[in-house]
Amino acid sequence: MNRRQLGNKGEEFVCARLLASGIDILARNFYCRAGEIDIIGKFGGTIAFVEVKTRSSKGFGTAAEAVTPAKQAKIKAAALAYISQNDLHDMNFRFDVAEVYSAKGGLELNYIKSAFE
Repeated sequence: MNRRQLGNKGEEFVCARLLASGIDILARNFYCRAGEIDIIGKFGGTIAFVEVKTRSSKGFGTAAEAVTPAKQAKIKAAALAYISQNDLHDMNFRFDVAEVYSAKGGLELNYIKSAFE
């Protein structure tokens, strides 16, 4: 499995877990000039912008460590575009990171709510 396939598998896994938890998926792979957001979900009165990082192992650090300050800035800029396009200014927002690791028995998820501000 190549990196892109692993990443897609991780995003599908996270979406399935979020949906099973009763979370509405508003958008996937939202792209704009500012950047990209993997998953946008609604948790009651809160919109979560979710960055999914899928890794085949923890050998090179955690997946969340790959969400650098520069990547965070791009996600925030894309989130502002989504908020404006969808007139969501009255909602609460947070930025989550979903760490997905490929394990012998399948995939493992470590979901970090409010991973950055």
